[in-house]
Amino acid sequence: MPLVTIDVIKNVFSEDQKRDLIERVTDAMISVEGEAMRPVTWVRIQEVNEGEWAIGGQPLRASDVHALASGKAA
Repeated sequence: MPLVTIDVIKNVFSEDQKRDLIERVTDAMISVEGEAMRPVTWVRIQEVNEGEWAIGGQPLRASDVHALASGKAA
């Protein structure tokens, strides 16, 4: 039973985006392991509180990620 865990910063993705992530990651796994594994392929999203995730010693907030996604690096 494959389990895929996606770690994200809280308040970055909407409920619709998280649902889309789950569907697409499941489909990617099924494309490798076969359709028979769909019922036992688990995908979970874990949200980390803003400021508790850092890159290069710099804590990130959801607003930082949104700025990066829009091409306006924070």
